[in-house]
Amino acid sequence: MSEWKKCTIGELGKIITGKTPRTTITENYDGNIPFLTPSNNMDVKYVGITNKTLSEQGVREVKNCLLPEGAVCVSCIGSDLGKVLITTQPTVTNQQINSIIVNDENDIDFVYYLMTIVGKRLNIISKTSTAVPIINKSSFSNYKVTLPNIETQKKIAKILSSLDDKIETNRKINARLEELAQAIFKSWFIDFEPFGGKMPEDWNEGTAEDFFRIDIGKTPPRKENQWFSNNNKNITWISISDMGKSGMFISTSSEMLTKEAINKFKIAIVPQNTILLSFKLTVGRVSIANSELTTNEAIARFQLNNSFEREYLYFFLKEYDYNSLGSTSSIATAVNSKIIKRMSVIMPKEQVLKQFSALVSPLFNRIESLTKESTLLAKLRDTLLPRLMSGEIKVE
Repeated sequence: MSEWKKCTIGELGKIITGKTPRTTITENYDGNIPFLTPSNNMDVKYVGITNKTLSEQGVREVKNCLLPEGAVCVSCIGSDLGKVLITTQPTVTNQQINSIIVNDENDIDFVYYLMTIVGKRLNIISKTSTAVPIINKSSFSNYKVTLPNIETQKKIAKILSSLDDKIETNRKINARLEELAQAIFKSWFIDFEPFGGKMPEDWNEGTAEDFFRIDIGKTPPRKENQWFSNNNKNITWISISDMGKSGMFISTSSEMLTKEAINKFKIAIVPQNTILLSFKLTVGRVSIANSELTTNEAIARFQLNNSFEREYLYFFLKEYDYNSLGSTSSIATAVNSKIIKRMSVIMPKEQVLKQFSALVSPLFNRIESLTKESTLLAKLRDTLLPRLMSGEIKVE
């Protein structure tokens, strides 16, 4: 550690706090410049497609906040405080994000990984100081870190980046495989191409609970922390947020429940291949359980009667028009479990389902395999990360 030195985050480069152009001026928006806010997916390494974009006029209004490619962005307010991204093109962020334009003495990828660790620490610190977690620019800039010379930074970053690059490659492959399977689903069950362009008359129509066993998850009392633990021996407990981070298959969660909580509150565990559907606040996220797990009360669990129903039900729920269900809330889109259980479902004949499953299940199985590989790679990365970043493991 003798070659490692202490410095502040502000010494890593120029610190920029974002700014939001006036929303009352519509001409400020819908241009070609990404506008990054914490509402975007910040659980990936690079800034992807943002929910909003700015026009050249909007950028001029906040011109001092325009970030170059390769800036390291850190969310510094709210529940997502501490999330980190790297820009891939000129980008503007809102005021909830502090960014580092990394100087020549430091490596961008290394700073990214360093900030993922610092972000978690800042998240903990912020929750003890204010009602709303927040780290201002001054506190952010003056936070002290320890780092090696740039040659060692590059070596550490290369090791960690190789794992993230493989995870990203797997994600892209999975996205393409799912698109292919979904195109086949639409051909069969929306356009009915194999059936002469119309739905066969002998297919069954009914409610979801007519065809599947559906139940709802549960949350133990939040004020009683003993029911929640991230120990790997505990039970995976899926939330809507977890579903937003996963692809088709899901087996990991940000929180887990103890076995004592499962027993005390009679929380049902569902088997592998159960189809999960979110129906509160964010309606219509769909995932497939990749292992035994449980969920909170915002997720409905559809248990299969036969394995060949998996592929059909997954895409049927992905394509469903949830607007047709209405909303039970005046402030957000939401439906209740009774509405989910009574949603209309079309079930093709068993032989058709078997044929469809035989056609697309190899794609699902490949996606599942790559998802498991990525989960293992992520665990390896997360194990190496703090040990490399602290100098405990020597890159030599």
